[in-house]
Amino acid sequence: MTGSVMRSGRYGAGWIRLAVIAILAIAGRVTADEEAETSPEATVQSIDASIRRGVDFLLASQNPNGSWGNPTKTKGLNIYAPLPGAHHAYRAGTSGLALSGLIDAADPRPEVKAAIEKGASWTASELPKLRRADQTTTYNAWGHAYGLRAISRLYQKEDDPAKKAEWVRLAQEQVDLANRYEDVNGGWGYLDLYDNITTQKPSGIPTCFTTATVLLAMEDSRKIMGVKLDDKLVKHALAGIEAQRTPDFSYVYSFPHRMKPRADINRPAGSLARSQACNATLRTFGNKAVTDEVLVTWADRFLAREGFLSNVRKRPVPHEGQFRIAGYFYYYGIYYFTESVRLLPEEKHAAYAKQLATILLRRQEKDGSWWDYPLYDYHQPYGTGYSLMALAWCRQAMATAK
Repeated sequence: MTGSVMRSGRYGAGWIRLAVIAILAIAGRVTADEEAETSPEATVQSIDASIRRGVDFLLASQNPNGSWGNPTKTKGLNIYAPLPGAHHAYRAGTSGLALSGLIDAADPRPEVKAAIEKGASWTASELPKLRRADQTTTYNAWGHAYGLRAISRLYQKEDDPAKKAEWVRLAQEQVDLANRYEDVNGGWGYLDLYDNITTQKPSGIPTCFTTATVLLAMEDSRKIMGVKLDDKLVKHALAGIEAQRTPDFSYVYSFPHRMKPRADINRPAGSLARSQACNATLRTFGNKAVTDEVLVTWADRFLAREGFLSNVRKRPVPHEGQFRIAGYFYYYGIYYFTESVRLLPEEKHAAYAKQLATILLRRQEKDGSWWDYPLYDYHQPYGTGYSLMALAWCRQAMATAK
């Protein structure tokens, strides 16, 4: 009797577990189905409408001085940010992304032109002042990189030769400033506080993705404006990325992580966003190991496993997701997906653009923004900037498809 009751109890518990799993699966499917029903089909027209809503958000959220983002909306857990320099870096990076997205949107309304002019004025006056906050952080690397992205676009928009020359001068200054903070191990990081050693030239933790972010922005400025790069330093930084690459073209999180390449954060799912940026960088700088096959493999993997990144969106704790993914990698990965895929033959662009646009249309918030991680009050402008740049590429790729 007792034995049969115990067996019945085990079976009962098993059925309960199965029932719970089934309910959760159905709930997840209903949610996905509802998203699919409420998301418009990705067409050039629906992308245009989405871009306009994103632009409207940036117009409404631009600071009076022309920048975007503020050190407000603090919470119980805030990202380490030495005052005031860390927030100078956050605002510079956020403003560079928002301004770049606004320019790429190609919205002809006069209020958009006015917002771009305000953003350009802030960039010209404030970006030259950007430095690291102290010897524990190099968040300024993001500000230099995304400042360069915006400057390259402003240069292309400008017709006055004297003003174009001024953008070139400012871009060269940003390259030179970024060079100061290249790590002794090759590349750039964002923290230098774990070894209790402070040095003039950072000796902390260079990360492959920060390095990729800076190098792609530098190369963009060289190609567009003829800015001079330090070839020796570039070679050193590229070697840093290669040292963090594993045979399957995953990239470990940081330079010290090369000693534990199969830790969960360093596995392919953990590297979904990093691999887009790092593969694009190595390929852009002529690394023949990053073939079309590698780019296609990782583009397909990104689209198939985007849920790993999405699962962490809006969570307040860094790296709390599976494979130690942090929420702020979501729109970063989305944007650098376009940087990677655009290196493939043009006939492949439209199909990838449609799939990516479908995701972005589904993720847009009711207020027109996109955001992935609650970072003070920088998250909505930077997420919207990334997304507008990505959608602008999707629109062009789909419109020009043969």
